[in-house]
Amino acid sequence: MMFFQPIRGGGAPTLVDQVAQALQSAMESQLLRPGMALPSVRQFARNHGLSTYTVAAAYGRLAAQGWLAARPGSAYRVVPRAAARAAVRAAPWRPPKMGESWLLADVFADHSIPIKSGCGWLPSEWLNEAGLQQSLRQLARVPAAQIAGYGHPYGYAPLREHMLGVLAERGVAAQPAQIVLTQGATQALDIVIRTLFRAGDTVLVELPCYANLLPCLHLAGLQILGVPRTADGLCVETLQRLAASHPVKGLFVNTVLHNPTGTSLSMANAFQVLQVAERHGFWVIEDDVSRDLLPGIGPMLLALAGTRRVVHVSGFSKSITPSVRVGYIVAADELAAAFVRTRMAMSLTPAEMLERTVYQVLRQGRHQAHLARVRDRLGEAHETLCGLMDEHGFEVYARPGAGLFLWARPAGAWRERGAARLAETALRDGIWLAPGGYFDPTGADAGWLRFNVAYSLDPLLWKFMRRVGAA
Repeated sequence: MMFFQPIRGGGAPTLVDQVAQALQSAMESQLLRPGMALPSVRQFARNHGLSTYTVAAAYGRLAAQGWLAARPGSAYRVVPRAAARAAVRAAPWRPPKMGESWLLADVFADHSIPIKSGCGWLPSEWLNEAGLQQSLRQLARVPAAQIAGYGHPYGYAPLREHMLGVLAERGVAAQPAQIVLTQGATQALDIVIRTLFRAGDTVLVELPCYANLLPCLHLAGLQILGVPRTADGLCVETLQRLAASHPVKGLFVNTVLHNPTGTSLSMANAFQVLQVAERHGFWVIEDDVSRDLLPGIGPMLLALAGTRRVVHVSGFSKSITPSVRVGYIVAADELAAAFVRTRMAMSLTPAEMLERTVYQVLRQGRHQAHLARVRDRLGEAHETLCGLMDEHGFEVYARPGAGLFLWARPAGAWRERGAARLAETALRDGIWLAPGGYFDPTGADAGWLRFNVAYSLDPLLWKFMRRVGAA
């Protein structure tokens, strides 16, 4: 049974939204009657040329809203209309309350928001599903005895060896003992913080900066100072002034495709940042998690300065899938050993089964072709979204043309009211916006918002902006 024809591009709703809406309409019109079983996730995906991730997300949303019922080992079935209405009345959807705890924790468990313009990941239908499935099939053939115990303290050796080749292509000559695998890049940052710094130490972050970094720094009791992020990197004058007037121990920086502004350091700016760090003797922690989304090349601080001054952090959530929590640290031998001791105290060895999955995906020839397609789609989304921003009078901070993020703010009264109030209003319409205050160590709200370009082309988002006068 064909329910609809997917619409791709051109500002169409996400495929998850399209599937959910088509099924809900079919149930309301009695095309799908109470008690009927839906096609399996795999069958529906095959019939409509969709990813199984997309279909599973749509089925899950309808089950959460009371339209479908699912039992272990059984198909999804249509819930009788009276029961569905009762479920909706018993648990009507209410927008969550905006706040730091929701943004940093609850949002990952909240699948009820239709338009996720503020999120930090790729749409499920953009993922390399075939590569992941092949990797999981290969993992299933590994004898249980090989994966039953704890992994190696440094991480899965074949993946670390693979990363040596990747680093070499980027101009970094490293050894296996310099690479430490972690459960995601955020854990890598936490390990670095716990190892290098002590409560009361002063560290520098970008303004704005990666939102999840801030709670890690606060939990460690560190003093946080901000360095403005410009279109081509860090404000070197501010960096020099702060380093000269404070006992700075470290600087955290996104070298390319900065979260949240999307900008990248120019080569000249990268050299200047490293010169200030060398002059004042502080660590540079390079968060490089989005490099795989960068077309062409960009400066890499680890390649420019080596491990004597730079600690390099990255991961695979942006290029493979967020659910594969695998990151890594590249550092000098002795420091890498210290990071391993910290990680072992926190969580013992990393998750080898996930590391094996990532390794199998990376070694397949199709992964680079997948990344090329993702870069192209992101470039097209940037061009379209910038056009929508211009049409609706938004101020765009920079136009990187690549990566996940665009940093912009509306004109008119909403600039004075603040991005947080706009985000709260949008949430009542099922739209998740990411206000700039979450990316500032002081919580300052100057009206800026982080837009994920892959999720921000939905016409309903821009209809909302016009309705509330933000455009």
